[in-house]
Amino acid sequence: MTEAFQAIKQAVMAGNLELTEESVQAVLDSDGSAEDILHKGLIPAMDEVGSLFERGDLFVPEMLIAARAMKGGLLILKPLLVESGIEPLGKVVIGSVQGDLHDIGKNLVAMLLEGAGFEIVDLGTDVGPEKFVAAIEGGADIVGLSALLTTTMTNMENIINAVSEAGLRNNVKIIVGGAPVTDEFANQIGADGYAPDASKATTLAKSFVS
Repeated sequence: MTEAFQAIKQAVMAGNLELTEESVQAVLDSDGSAEDILHKGLIPAMDEVGSLFERGDLFVPEMLIAARAMKGGLLILKPLLVESGIEPLGKVVIGSVQGDLHDIGKNLVAMLLEGAGFEIVDLGTDVGPEKFVAAIEGGADIVGLSALLTTTMTNMENIINAVSEAGLRNNVKIIVGGAPVTDEFANQIGADGYAPDASKATTLAKSFVS
């Protein structure tokens, strides 16, 4: 069975959606468990993809293709994981802040987090404070705020303030990221962490729930 999990990992890393789905289904058909496929195939694949990206051996397009393949495998597993009561690492609410319509970076972070075992609530783009607060009230461990413009990144602070005013700030860890965002800015607005890319965001999120 080890070879079968390795085949899933290789298919994901190659970004081969069809082969990933076939490999996942083949393990299930051989009485393999959804949990084993997740923890021995899909998650190790995305961990490796993240490491290669950090070393400069992979680029964003390749990460997106690998994440899409992983997501295809995960879609097959999801009903089985729910049925068997497998708990996610944590729940992440993510979105591009109000005024910002960019979503490639945010989508990549969401896919890598999902591949790492988190439950994702993706609010989309141009998301105001009220929508974030409502989503957090529904239960969340981590909030991810994305902005690609200097004119919209200031809205991150508005969201953090709204979460505080709602009495929810102690319930969640808030991660910020996006091209104009810096570690200094994250500290200035009271975020819990800053991630310059999707791989670092995943590592940071894992550290918050470990």
